[in-house]
Amino acid sequence: MKNLFHQLDKAFENKIRLGTMSVLLVNTEASFNDLKDLLEVTDGNLASHLKHLEKEEYISVRKSFINRKPNTVYTITEKGKLAFEKHLNALEEILKQR
Repeated sequence: MKNLFHQLDKAFENKIRLGTMSVLLVNTEASFNDLKDLLEVTDGNLASHLKHLEKEEYISVRKSFINRKPNTVYTITEKGKLAFEKHLNALEEILKQR
């Protein structure tokens, strides 16, 4: 069982990053405001966690303007999808050990 804990990704230990990845895994994309509303977090808190996931190359960001208002959209990368699925599989295996 000890080896299973080594398979957990530290990037997903925080509930905001875990929630973000969960949303992006089941949706093609999500805007900053959508994530903020779904996760019920502040702008600054969400932004710092999104930067962490982007730095790990687990998500990608696309910025544009809609009616002169900035719009930021996030998608999960293939690397992020694989890492998150590995993390979820390890959690599942840990729970089966009980």
